[in-house]
Amino acid sequence: AVQDARLSHRRMPDKDQFRSLFAHALTVPRISTFHSAPNLLFHGAMKKSILITGGARSGKSALAERLALSRTGRAVYIATAEARDDEMRDRIAQHRARRGEGWTDHEAPLDLVGTLDATDGDAPRLVDCLTLWLTNLMLSGADWRMAGMALAEALPRQAAPVVLVTNEVGSGIVPDNRLAREFRDAAGWLNQTIATACDEVYLSVAGCPLKVKPDDVTL
Repeated sequence: AVQDARLSHRRMPDKDQFRSLFAHALTVPRISTFHSAPNLLFHGAMKKSILITGGARSGKSALAERLALSRTGRAVYIATAEARDDEMRDRIAQHRARRGEGWTDHEAPLDLVGTLDATDGDAPRLVDCLTLWLTNLMLSGADWRMAGMALAEALPRQAAPVVLVTNEVGSGIVPDNRLAREFRDAAGWLNQTIATACDEVYLSVAGCPLKVKPDDVTL
């Protein structure tokens, strides 16, 4: 009888129960960290650098955009993408349409540090994204490791906040070709380097931010 009770406790809900649970979940109000407490992220003239990472279509760019605008309603958008084909041109157009008003756009496919220094002022800057920047550096034959270190050194001297978007690319299977493996390793190194230099780090999961840094654990 005890065993039957345990099995009954572990049994998955039936279809009607699942529908009821799902309907209830849809009615639970979502609280956005970036909407409800923007002042916890940007304190007046406080210097702040924030890294937002996540997988593809995790909502990281949309979260970063709301965060960058949360202080003054205006921000500088630093794009690292290059419109090399129709698909990329369409993606860029979609990003611009979604952002709407309040943005001043700059392109920095390679010289990201120079662009950050040139745009430093009162408005926050949003860099989207480090993964494409790394791709451009590797394809151009530049020293991507030195560029990453230069970016990490540049962040503390910025007067206006900087929000950086990057991608988690090493959570799946090991790529079957050397270039892809080298890119995966380079992206992991870059993410760690910039995360160390940033004041805060967030992981975007299904459009929801999870705070990774700072935390209460020291290893």
